[in-house]
Amino acid sequence: MMKVEVTIISKETIKPSSLTLHHLKPYKLTLLDQVTPATYVPTVFFYPMTNLNLDMSQIIAQLKTSLSDTLNIFYPFSGNIKDNLFIHEFDTGVPFLEARVNCSMSEFLKHLETDSLSLFVPYHAFCKETNTTIGQMAVQLSLFDCGGIAIGLSCSHKVADASTASIFLHSWAATFTRSPEKVTHPNFSEGSIMFPPRDSLPQKYIATMESLWFKEGDYVTRRFVFHEKAIATLRSKAKSELVPKPTRTEVLTCFIWKHCMAASKAKSVGPKNKSMTILVQAVNLRTRMKPHLSDASTGNIFWWAPAAADLAMEEKELHELVGLVNESIEGFDSDSAESLQGDEGFLAFSDFFNQLEDMFSAEPKPDVCAVTCWLRFFNDIDFGWGKPFWVGIMGKVGPAFRNLIIFSETPWGDGIEAWVTLEEKEMTILENDPEFLTCASLNPSI
Repeated sequence: MMKVEVTIISKETIKPSSLTLHHLKPYKLTLLDQVTPATYVPTVFFYPMTNLNLDMSQIIAQLKTSLSDTLNIFYPFSGNIKDNLFIHEFDTGVPFLEARVNCSMSEFLKHLETDSLSLFVPYHAFCKETNTTIGQMAVQLSLFDCGGIAIGLSCSHKVADASTASIFLHSWAATFTRSPEKVTHPNFSEGSIMFPPRDSLPQKYIATMESLWFKEGDYVTRRFVFHEKAIATLRSKAKSELVPKPTRTEVLTCFIWKHCMAASKAKSVGPKNKSMTILVQAVNLRTRMKPHLSDASTGNIFWWAPAAADLAMEEKELHELVGLVNESIEGFDSDSAESLQGDEGFLAFSDFFNQLEDMFSAEPKPDVCAVTCWLRFFNDIDFGWGKPFWVGIMGKVGPAFRNLIIFSETPWGDGIEAWVTLEEKEMTILENDPEFLTCASLNPSI
């Protein structure tokens, strides 16, 4: 296949259509937002548009109009951050790029190179951003030769987790199809009430979180697909008296973690070889609060559940790792979530930061791997042309990042895609690990 080229042909700024935004109060960040680095998370939705007699110029115009109307409701996405405390200037707008692709969608997906997904989003993925004036979100519409389109979203993690990005995209699609009953009206106050921002946040806490997110290295991302049969086999192996019914993501998390530990151990030689690995899992706090927070609560309403292990645990059985990870998650119960609330919750956060700082300062430096699950968030975004044929969620990451696993659905719905980011030498070991590849398929055609 020829080299994929995506050429930007136009760029404009989409602003909220309502003038009443000038009278809105600034949108408060939560404490969780404050400690989350400004980095753009990429998501690309592929719509073949086959057998549809559609006017593309009309579709483009309607996408822009519906985005403008959606920003009336989700106005913080159209503003600028001030002093890591709040968002204002809601008429700043969202960049909207149009681009053309020099191939058909079927060709691109058949010969998929995951790094090329970066061509379909406006901003580089998962880079440490220092310029807070470039906005919270940007959109790129890419037109394939065949008539299919890709809608790429770059969303700042400073203002949105996967849940918030999902309700925005569903609401944009509902606005496009003129289905107001499907629009989610976001709750902008619940998060900052539960997790109030700090006027003065210790710099060492921000530095600790940046250490969790970013570390210099030669990182690469690979897409591994786990089919239903392989997942069932792993779940059967992972059962134990402690965890009789492990979830799909628990099992895959531990299976990948086990083999990442083996890769790290194989790479590390010499007197300072690594001995410790830390797995941090993103936990949605909305469903762990009492009472539950609304799914419409915006911002970063999640926190990290850490599990630490010696690298020698790569020799442990899968069910033993599942028990460790399950204990980490189950320990994050409603009492733990409640302890993070309000002004007193800052003390609990401080304890967490201090624990992380102790872990990160250990010698030799431990491996850190983050895990997040995007199942059921993005695969049904329907602008009236049907659900996306496929959703790509990574691309080429920046020079400073972190070991990361993101889970998403396969296009056919019964499997799971694992987007794994590791340092290049470790990835080379992982993608040539025969035991790992008995369950994982490396970047199959779509």
